[in-house]
Amino acid sequence: MSTTGPLSLSVGAQTDTGRRRAVNEDSLLADYPVFVVADGMGGHEAGDRASAAVIDAFRPLVGREDLAPEDVTAAVNRAHAAVAHIADGTSRGAGSTLTGVVAVRQEQDRWWLIVNVGDSRVYRLLGNTLQQVTVDHSVAQELVDAGRLRREDVATYKGRNVITRAMGDPESDADYWLLPVITGERLLVCSDGLTGELADESLRAGLALGGGTAQTAQVLVAQALERGGRDNITAIVVDVVSGGASPDSDEVTGGVWYTGAAATSSAVLEEDTLPSARRRGLGG
Repeated sequence: MSTTGPLSLSVGAQTDTGRRRAVNEDSLLADYPVFVVADGMGGHEAGDRASAAVIDAFRPLVGREDLAPEDVTAAVNRAHAAVAHIADGTSRGAGSTLTGVVAVRQEQDRWWLIVNVGDSRVYRLLGNTLQQVTVDHSVAQELVDAGRLRREDVATYKGRNVITRAMGDPESDADYWLLPVITGERLLVCSDGLTGELADESLRAGLALGGGTAQTAQVLVAQALERGGRDNITAIVVDVVSGGASPDSDEVTGGVWYTGAAATSSAVLEEDTLPSARRRGLGG
């Protein structure tokens, strides 16, 4: 895969407390090359602190053109430690999800490094096809994978908010994928407050309408509020305007699983291991 010239992006972000919560425990960072969302857990003054600590761990990466995947895994490790420290000082504990995309260099090419812990999500719109890139770490997802719950029923499942991995838990490793940066693609990074209200088809329609990134993020959050706004809602929309690989390239589909649980030189790439059964595609 080859990327050409400087990367030009258009970015829009929106967050809202929602209609039923008193505090917004979501935090976000949308500043090149880092686009991440954290959804805090632990109640007032714990959840919002936890998510803010996750975001703070990524701030040193902002503005850098030379990021390697190992820089991102190091930020994840810092975030885990910061949230664990917050949790130790509370009676109820604290945690956070983490999901997002970071532009990195790998073997001279530019890639998106996708990172995920919990049930916030990253989507990719390429043409008219929407793909859920991340895989939820949740009880509901495990039931879906086992064939015991239909994907379309997850939004109404009583245990939909129970997650199986969280920042601050030393046993909760992050999942990583490397995806090629593609000119013309649109990425959505969001908390479950958005996906809990809007089905995939609604997300695809909202992303494909052709509005700018800021307008699209605002519209998606507004739609989630109209559907009930039961949770905090956060959306980051990223358009690759130029500088990515050609959308006609044979290498634009699929991905590479990145094994980098520790920020060391031993982190490796495992080709063609992105599980196809978990890559959600929705065509238009």
